[in-house]
Amino acid sequence: MRADTHPDYHLIKVVMTDGTEYMTRSTWGKEGDKLNLDIDPKTHPAWTGGSAQLLDRGGRLSRFSARFGTIGAVKK
Repeated sequence: MRADTHPDYHLIKVVMTDGTEYMTRSTWGKEGDKLNLDIDPKTHPAWTGGSAQLLDRGGRLSRFSARFGTIGAVKK
């Protein structure tokens, strides 16, 4: 294997939006750098579920079915 092909993997400190901190290994920054998160997985709806609905109301799937739904259909 060739030397110097992998990035430097080191310890950094991650600071959550609520102020809690933890140490992790990363290729981001330099040894001992601090990464401040703008979006926190403890509070952001993408991770907590939120109140968003994932229903297709005339979206892509409905438009595709309306446009191409009969192509390749087996006729009896």
